[in-house]
Amino acid sequence: MKDMVMLEAVLAHWELGRAEARPLGHGLINQTYLVDADAGRFVLQRVNPIFDPAIHHNIAAVTEHLAAKGFVTPRLLPSREGAPWIEVAKTSADAGAAGIWRLQTAIEGVSVDAVAGGEQARAAGTFVGRWHAALADLDHGFVALRAGVHDTPRHLASLRMAVAESVDHRLFSAVARLADEILETAETLPALDSAAPTRVAHGDLKINNLLFADEPGPNRPLALIDLDTVAPMTLAYELGDAWRSWCNRAGEDEVEARLDLELFAASWQGWSQGWSQGGGQELGPEERQSLLLGPEWISLELAARFAADALREGYFGWNARRFPGRGEHNLHRARGQWSLHRALVAGRSRRASLLQVEG
Repeated sequence: MKDMVMLEAVLAHWELGRAEARPLGHGLINQTYLVDADAGRFVLQRVNPIFDPAIHHNIAAVTEHLAAKGFVTPRLLPSREGAPWIEVAKTSADAGAAGIWRLQTAIEGVSVDAVAGGEQARAAGTFVGRWHAALADLDHGFVALRAGVHDTPRHLASLRMAVAESVDHRLFSAVARLADEILETAETLPALDSAAPTRVAHGDLKINNLLFADEPGPNRPLALIDLDTVAPMTLAYELGDAWRSWCNRAGEDEVEARLDLELFAASWQGWSQGWSQGGGQELGPEERQSLLLGPEWISLELAARFAADALREGYFGWNARRFPGRGEHNLHRARGQWSLHRALVAGRSRRASLLQVEG
């Protein structure tokens, strides 16, 4: 009852008529609700405070550009005040709803937590390639960009500091051993080309941020969702993170990664086709070369972040049913990403052949 009253107070900020809301999904970042109203079906979200509300100007620019080119995409619904988001103050009458809220059009589709096979990987890659190409001519000054995103030296330094400060932690010995391996590897891993161009990127291409048509398959992508992270970024980081997610059959919560290079091949073929179909210019040799090392750096960076939080126990969520503490879960994740990194390095020559670059 309390939640219903809160949601009614929030929804009153939009012209919806009668409206009912119910929880949607199990996202770790934003609280999400599906809203059925006289005005249509929408997705309501309370935005995590890690995001500056000004990101909604980026989301609006990107989705307007995509819609103009015929893409299905979530669209922000302006509030009664005409803004793309609302802010409920803690001191207001409906203080339980305090925070930043947004309302977007709902897209009928299904999400998946793992890539089913090569056909789906190719279809997803094609869609993402077309999506990237469609935004290549977007003229928008991005605002409220989060500092430190994919700043690998910063994350490695944070890991060093966490180890130095946590000698009495119950997991110190295990984390310190893993940290030594991560930090030693970072010293010898070839650097990414700092001169690689940035492109408008999604920023979080987990497979469950793609919606697919609800039909047998499902292999027909409809839209990319969760656009909080749209920003200029190199393809090495953008596609590297996608491949880290899409091509590990074991998932993030298993210690031993299972890298599927067939999924890598299919998704790269799909992306290349979609990029070309969308009018994207051929990638230069340096940018293409950077795609080889992107997933290796991303997996190493994430291993470092999980390892640091295994000691600090203050950032990533954890599964209390499966692990005795946040630190144990994050150490488990760190080992999984370290395993994936080693698998990616072992498969570098095969990936180089697929990308047609030097290995």
